[in-house]
Amino acid sequence: TRAPCSEIILRQEVLKDGFHRDLLIKVKFGESIEDLQTCRLLIKQDIPAGLFVDPYELASLRERNITEAVMVSENFDIEAPNYLSKESEVLIHARQDSQCDDCFQAFLPVHYRYHRPHSHDGETSIVVNHPDLLMFCDQAGSRGMIRFRFDSFHKTIEFPILKCWAHSKVAAPCALENEDICQWNKMKYKSVYKNVTLQVPVGLTIHTSLVCSVTLFVTILCSTLILVAIFKYGHFSL
Repeated sequence: TRAPCSEIILRQEVLKDGFHRDLLIKVKFGESIEDLQTCRLLIKQDIPAGLFVDPYELASLRERNITEAVMVSENFDIEAPNYLSKESEVLIHARQDSQCDDCFQAFLPVHYRYHRPHSHDGETSIVVNHPDLLMFCDQAGSRGMIRFRFDSFHKTIEFPILKCWAHSKVAAPCALENEDICQWNKMKYKSVYKNVTLQVPVGLTIHTSLVCSVTLFVTILCSTLILVAIFKYGHFSL
């Protein structure tokens, strides 16, 4: 008989404070897997309309070998407010954790978009859904096999990783630096937390008149001071 499959555990956290955050994703396989280095883990993360990922920032992070992520969505406007934006999609190549043999991790910098002001509450919520986990293993020879323990006949029990956790095929780029498409295996997993919920501060509509009045007053005051300085200290020649 085959050893029972242990669960894949996913932990999704948001680091830092303010409008610029880091989404950290950790994946742990339930057993020690000797040949896990022959597999690649791709994280397919949907980004809600209330957040955005800067593709130029991702390119810079790839150049510095900090993280491997790429935008999938096209015609993406990082300046647009929440109410003029759509959901987007990011692919992240997770890396094996140097402190854990059967763990992967990935991080993605995310930023808040501007939201419409509310009439009463000064905050709004953004829900970040769980990602899809895609795995691709090189199963040539004995590679891509799991070794759990010895059975009563002292024979090693081994079986393909994908038979344990994969439940469907998904087409995705083989690597971020090229356009070749591979058939990845979508993996089942258990999440430690529910979907991540972020609280974003927003303006209040009752402050609209005050903000407009103060802005107009400051603009007129500064313009007047600039004109006075020009006529007082400026040198004009005809």
